[in-house]
Amino acid sequence: MTMPPHLPRRAALAGLAAIAAAPRALAQPAVNKVTPDLIEAAKKEGKVSHYTSDDLAIATKVAKLFEAKYGITFQLERSGAERNYQRISQEMASNIHAVDVITSSDLSYISAWKKAGITTAYEVAETQDWPAAARDPGGFYALQFFTLMAPCFNTRLVKPEEAPKTWADLLDPKWKGKIVKAHPGYSGTIMTGTFALSRALGWEFFEKLGKQGIMQVQSAIDPPLRVAQGERPVGADSSENSTIRVIEQGAPVKVFYPTEGVPVVPIGVSVMAKAPRPNAARLLKHFLLTPEIQQIYVDGGARSFSPAAKAPESRMPTDQIKLLHANPDDVAKEAEDIRKRYARYFGV
Repeated sequence: MTMPPHLPRRAALAGLAAIAAAPRALAQPAVNKVTPDLIEAAKKEGKVSHYTSDDLAIATKVAKLFEAKYGITFQLERSGAERNYQRISQEMASNIHAVDVITSSDLSYISAWKKAGITTAYEVAETQDWPAAARDPGGFYALQFFTLMAPCFNTRLVKPEEAPKTWADLLDPKWKGKIVKAHPGYSGTIMTGTFALSRALGWEFFEKLGKQGIMQVQSAIDPPLRVAQGERPVGADSSENSTIRVIEQGAPVKVFYPTEGVPVVPIGVSVMAKAPRPNAARLLKHFLLTPEIQQIYVDGGARSFSPAAKAPESRMPTDQIKLLHANPDDVAKEAEDIRKRYARYFGV
């Protein structure tokens, strides 16, 4: 697998900070509601541009609902969190401001953009009854939803009694040449998950896993698809919501939750400080966090902080899973080292 050219994260952040001229909110921002004036101003702008690392099918569904409700053209750009980061870095370096709203599965980017003044504070009423941890205290971002980085296997190719149950089980010689895995250089989900697992299990785990004849793919969406097609019987990682969607479409796939712990991957949404259509951007942030759209994310396999969003009883309750959390600032600091180690251990 050939990965795209990479702009070092530290260099990119330094450049972003230097060219960002937007003022930063110092006081607690006011809580905003959708008003007729906001809707009218957004309609006059006529368009909104959203860069997201969300699943394309779900993002497209949400985009169509927004267009139908407000009559505003929705420009959707879906790619991995790492590529979105690169794109925005390159656009801003050229003084191009094309994106209005960013959704990223790598919260370290959201945090970095906030600090660099790339995003702006805009607190919305929709999240006020959510846990405090689900939104930035300054109003710069909210957690649009969250997922888990969880492995999976093909139930037709792997007998239940032989299926892996822990991360360590993936190192068993019987799985050599039978595992598919996503890449932290492309996927924010995998970057966050790799950081959390390296803290919990040590880099020795990845060094050994790299010797298992891994099929390397890019996105966290890819492993459950490859497992469902029987290309490999086991997926070492994936975004849980993508795996659940594959399962609910009838594929012979089962997600499992290793006893050592499962990385939590928060997906953040922010309004760009120099959004070319600021009113449409604010309206979209409201829309993405409404109970209606939160339920769509949950129905699509994600997990929501919204009390109004209800998951089916067939899903594993969050409180029954050992969770591994990652501080986004720590992920940002170690991202370059993670990429280098990963390339060394997996040869990609």
